[in-house]
Formats: sequence, structure tokens, C-alpha cells
Amino acid sequence: MASDGARLIDAGERAVLPAAPVSLKAKPKGPAKPILKGVGLDAPFFDDKNRAFWVLQSIGWGGYFILRSLSGLANSMGAMFIVHTLLLTATGYSLTLLMASLFRRLITKKVLWTLILSFATVSIAAATFSVIETWSYVTFLKPDYQPVGLEYLGALLLDFVLLVAWTALYYGINYYLLLEEEIDQRAHLESAASSAQLAMLRYQLNPHFLFNTLNSISTLVLLKQTERANAMLARLSSFLRYTLANEPTAQVTLAQEVETLKLYLEIEKMRFEDRLRPHFEIDSSTIGARLPSLLLQPLIENAIKYAVTPSETGAEIWIKAERQGQGVRIEVADSGAGEAAMFGGHQSTGVGLANIKDRLAQAYGGGHAFSTKSNDHGGFSVIIDIPLDDNAGDSI
Repeated sequence: MASDGARLIDAGERAVLPAAPVSLKAKPKGPAKPILKGVGLDAPFFDDKNRAFWVLQSIGWGGYFILRSLSGLANSMGAMFIVHTLLLTATGYSLTLLMASLFRRLITKKVLWTLILSFATVSIAAATFSVIETWSYVTFLKPDYQPVGLEYLGALLLDFVLLVAWTALYYGINYYLLLEEEIDQRAHLESAASSAQLAMLRYQLNPHFLFNTLNSISTLVLLKQTERANAMLARLSSFLRYTLANEPTAQVTLAQEVETLKLYLEIEKMRFEDRLRPHFEIDSSTIGARLPSLLLQPLIENAIKYAVTPSETGAEIWIKAERQGQGVRIEVADSGAGEAAMFGGHQSTGVGLANIKDRLAQAYGGGHAFSTKSNDHGGFSVIIDIPLDDNAGDSI
């Protein structure tokens, strides 16, 4: 039973004896590391909960023995008082092991049952402790005194308080460990949910581009324009290879994003030819900024859909990036019909812009800005402000 009582909480099932808070979160370094490793203190204290139990149990009752022995010697109780204290220490040590064996089962029960059964356990243990303490006192210190009946419970109050304190520390540390486990699990689940949401948003990229490109390739094949068809297919293959090679939750530099946009625009330019006129104005100091991969592609796609496609003469598209203090301002603008074309009637569902807003929120929290406006060219502009710090989105 003693070894069973020493088992600790593991995944919400085991329990550990509490004591004074011990914190060794960081692994030690330097010349002290071999010494600490030799005594098992080179890792966080509660990593090995079974070891932690025995360490705290031994320290707690060892301290009880030392303090009570010193108190007895200071009051001229004689050497036999040490024998008496040693017996009491062994009794308390054994009783609390038995209590731990029960408490590790009670800790997962409903609070009311845990309280009732724990109180009953402490009361029985305190009564047992008092009887043994009284017998030991009579045997080793007062052999001429013979207690009768309730006199054996003379130390009940003191022993009850001692065991209540032990129990409170026991549950306090174990509930803390359970809470810490739950927080870690919740953080893991939130991280997984965030990654899943980012992946979902990334995979919401408008499939019309793929359908249109394949239709264009099919048309070129029917017209026996095999060179153009092969070129378009090769570019499409490179673009899709890029989208599959990168994790949906990954971030890329602005330079990488621009190269991907150029590859995408080369494909679209084979469809629209001179009607599609892209321009890149990228400040060299911004190319290291990190952003979610393919964040800007839906904006280019919208510009093509609402500015280039409806116009016989096509439209201009600008992709700009410039420093703004400690951040980067990215603008995707066109010379189309402006917001009327983008949001008018049933032409747009706004899913693309909502997708980008969600991805920005996931990546930067409140550290970004997103806005739209009609620009000086009479078209539509989307403006994104993000941090320049390369580590801004490492948590994704």
C-alpha cells in the first residue's frame, strides 16, 4: 500500500504529495549541471512526478522529525524523546502514504464527495495518530501513567490540524498540476485549431483561376497552338508546385510572394495578353517582411476579374510595397471601375477579401491594418499594413 500511495497524478489520474513550492523550470547550465544531474535536479521538478512525491514526502516528514526533536531537547525531555519522535514520524509518514493512495482516486471525483470522504479519512487518520502518539508517550516518556478510554485521543486536535495541512497542500499542488496540464492541452488544441483554420483559408483560393487556365490550354490545343499550350501548362505546373510545396500555415518573405505573383501573372497574361498590364513597385527595404503565403494572389485575381475582364482595353494593375515606420504598407490597385464594380449588385460575394482579413488576423492579431478605397486611377485599391519584423508571425 505504501508504494501505491506514492503514485502521482499522470494524465489526470495520479497524485503527488505537496510541499513548499519548488520551481526548476529551466535546465541548469555551467559547472553546476553535473552536480545537479547527480541528484536528479537537472530537469523541471515535476517532470518525474513519482520522484517528486518521494522527495517532498521525505523532506516534509524529515523536517517534522528535526523540529520536534529539537523542541523536545530544548525542553529537557531526554534522549527517549527522540525515539518517541522517530516513531511519530514513521507513523505520520505511513499514514500519509495510505491517505495519498486514497486521495489520488478521490481527486477525480465530484467536489462534494471529495470533501466528505477526505474529511472522514483525515479524521480517522488523526484519531489513529493520536492513539499511537499517546501510547508512545506513555511507553517511552511516562511509563507510570496509564491512559483510559478517551485519554488516548488527547493529541487528536494537534494531529488533526497537522494532517489537514498535509491534505490541503496535497490537493493544492495536485490541482495546480491538473490545471497546468489542462492549460497545456488547451494551448495545443488552440494551436491546432488555428493551424487548421489557416489551412482552410489558404485552400479557399478561388478555383476559377484553375478552371479558366485549363480551359485556355484546351482551347490552344484545339487551335493547334501547341507551343503556347505547353508554355502555359509549364507555368501552371510551376505555380501549383509552389502552392503544394509550401505549408498552408507557412509564412514567406515579400520577395518570395512577389516572385509567385509574377508566375501567376505570366499565366494570366497568356490569356489576356496586352489587356493585362501589371506593374511592380517594391521598395527594396521591404523585401524581408514576412506574410502568409499566397496572401496577395486573391487580390490580383479580383483585379483581373473586375478590372481587366470587363474592359475591352483591359486595365493596369499595380503591386506596391513601401516602408511605413516600423511596418510595411502593401497596396494592390487597378484602373478598373472602382468599388462599384467590386461590390455592385451580385457580382462579388466578398469571400476573397474576407479570407484575407481572416488570414491577417490569424497571423498578426491586432498588429495589422486592412482597408479599401477608390484610387486616383478611378479603380479599386486594397491596402494592407503589416509589421516589418521578420519574427512577427512565428507563432503561426
